[in-house]
Amino acid sequence: MSTGALLLSRERDPPKPVADFFKTQTTHADEIAAQAQASAGLATAGFRTSKYRPDEWHKSNYDKYYKAFADRDIAERLRHESKQLANTTEAITQRTQADVTKKLGERMHDITFWKSELNREIDDVIAETDLLLAQKKRLENALYATEIPYKISLDNLESRERRQGVDLVRDEPEVELVKEVEIIKSVQDLLRRTLEQTINQIRNNRDAKQNLEMDWSDKKDALEIDDKCARLNNQSTDIEYHPNTGQWQEFSSTPETWAQYTHDNIVRAEQERMASINLRALIDNVISDTSTDMHEQCNTVDTAMAKRLEELNDAKAKLENHLQKTLQEIASQEKNIAMLKQAIADKRPPMQVAQTRLHHRTSRPNVELCRDPAAERLLSEVTEITESIEALQRKLANAEASLKDLMDTRMTLEKEIAVKSNSIFIDKQKVCQVRTRYPSMMKLTGYQ
Repeated sequence: MSTGALLLSRERDPPKPVADFFKTQTTHADEIAAQAQASAGLATAGFRTSKYRPDEWHKSNYDKYYKAFADRDIAERLRHESKQLANTTEAITQRTQADVTKKLGERMHDITFWKSELNREIDDVIAETDLLLAQKKRLENALYATEIPYKISLDNLESRERRQGVDLVRDEPEVELVKEVEIIKSVQDLLRRTLEQTINQIRNNRDAKQNLEMDWSDKKDALEIDDKCARLNNQSTDIEYHPNTGQWQEFSSTPETWAQYTHDNIVRAEQERMASINLRALIDNVISDTSTDMHEQCNTVDTAMAKRLEELNDAKAKLENHLQKTLQEIASQEKNIAMLKQAIADKRPPMQVAQTRLHHRTSRPNVELCRDPAAERLLSEVTEITESIEALQRKLANAEASLKDLMDTRMTLEKEIAVKSNSIFIDKQKVCQVRTRYPSMMKLTGYQ
């Protein structure tokens, strides 16, 4: 039977076991061999030496048939499995490639998002830095404008040092002039510190901008690479084998660390930008407050000088009046200081009691060493007493400072006034005339 007939027969009839097929063929061959042997005579006996028997011949043929059939069956099954495997791997490969292309698109979307966020933050930092540079210029102008008031105040003080006799007193104009010098010096120090802080903040803004730009540049390169990868397909002409790329690189990041890195850069830039915004607001407040303080102090000095000129004729009576009031205030403040010291001393026994209780309760054994309500209340009691003592000490320091000022004023008031004409000439001609050159508010605020 030919192979085609055998396959056709297998397709028409139900398949039979291979062993049954060869068993049937073997039985038929044995019958033929038996008939042949029975018809053979004694004359053929010499031709049978070392020859195969018919049954062996048939068996050999049947073995070869079986081997060929089995090999064809295995080959057919292998061809079927190979085709199925090829189709399966092709589908898996296409599906995987499509999924990788999709992942690359998602990755490009993420990179584009962070790149746009970086670009937005870079623009914001640049704009904020420009605004801060303008504020820096105002600070420099305001600092330069303080030199003239400072020289005017020093000249006024030097002129009033030429008063004669008992008129060489520390009166209100002199106090205000000294205060004006101190205010101007403190303003200059504050402006210098603020200017230094501004320079540092500008440097921080530029560092943050540089970090953002480097990150943006890296993402630009990565986006171009991923875009090129996403465009590759099986028909691309620039594809080739790269055997060593199928493994993770040693210092590669994870999606979480990658996103966190850019997020941290943006957060740091936002923090610097917010610090810059707050600093600009602080600069506005500093310039406004310092210029206002200086101008108000200038007005205060001018008012004191005018008042001093009016008071020179009846200075003695007014000095006595002020001296009496000052002495009364000193006495009251001394009583107040004594009262505060006694109040501080009265807090010592309660503090000792509370701390002694806490000390004893630390000796409770084992689980009895509990943070019970009593312990919590004892701790709060110590805190309350400590805060009370600190508040009283601060008030005592303020009272002692006030007492010192009162004592200075008393010493000033106790001096007699002499050589009034000379004092009037100095205050009116030497001081008031020079103070007409005081800078305007526009210059003090740094706009000129």
